[in-house]
Amino acid sequence: MESADIYRASSSFRGSFRGGSSAWRNTTVEAFSRSSREEDDEEALKWAAIEKLPTYDRLRKGILTSASKGVANEVDIEKLGVQERKQLLERLVKVAEEDTEKFLWKLKDRVERVGIDVPTIEVRYDNLNIEAEAYVGSSALPSFAKFTFNIIEGLLISLNILRNRKKPLTILKDVSGIVKPSRLTLLLGPPSSGKTTLLLALAGKLDPDLKLSGRVTYNGHEMNEFVPQRTAAYISQHDLHIGEMTVRETLAFSARCQGAGYLHDMLAELSRREKEANIKPDPDVDVFMKAVASQGEEANVITDYVLKVVSVRSTLAS
Repeated sequence: MESADIYRASSSFRGSFRGGSSAWRNTTVEAFSRSSREEDDEEALKWAAIEKLPTYDRLRKGILTSASKGVANEVDIEKLGVQERKQLLERLVKVAEEDTEKFLWKLKDRVERVGIDVPTIEVRYDNLNIEAEAYVGSSALPSFAKFTFNIIEGLLISLNILRNRKKPLTILKDVSGIVKPSRLTLLLGPPSSGKTTLLLALAGKLDPDLKLSGRVTYNGHEMNEFVPQRTAAYISQHDLHIGEMTVRETLAFSARCQGAGYLHDMLAELSRREKEANIKPDPDVDVFMKAVASQGEEANVITDYVLKVVSVRSTLAS
């Protein structure tokens, strides 16, 4: 009799324990799901408040999720701190060698989703000829006496006192081609074949003493119709760096020289189209793009991003 009572009591205890543990699990799951729903609802409310702002103000606000608390907070893009930028990049590119391509695809997809075409440039050069005048024979010898004599002779030639003894030297002859947008173009050739001269001509930085004939166009526009230095740049292989500047300072200086460019106008149009289509972008991607397009803040975000990617690659290379 006592054994039967003990068995029934233990069975009842096990049943109540199983029922209690099941109820505890259900309560825990419901609590977590309810908490997650509340966070999503709170983020949606904050995003709806940002959407009601004018376009200019909307480009200065974003939603950034705290890494420690997991709470979505509204942030001022122009006042992002060091820790906030670090948290943003950790969420976007946690492992650089794995997440960089995914992050770039997110940027591309966001722009293409609303039908915005990113500005591209196609460079064409037709029948390009470049000539120089050079001394030949003993006059071309690199000596101090010849150098001084050539300067005096050049002055007399400019006064039409002496006849020009320089001979024409062809550097490029009937060169034609197209540099397609969004393509990496490799220019190969033997030494002294005119590679640098061609690049300088395409960048609009050719020496004025050289004779240029032919046609160079950017999207069909001649070089005299715009300022080519604002569109293209030639970087010499003998680049000079300021030794007193750190890597971060050098990258930040380069970013500030480049500026935000057309990104602010493009982002304003992107935000307008997303609002019309009722599209909610990825909050982290949104904050990154707004920071890059903000004058003064683009250097900090881009510098942090480049350092994160480059530091990983340099570590792997070593």
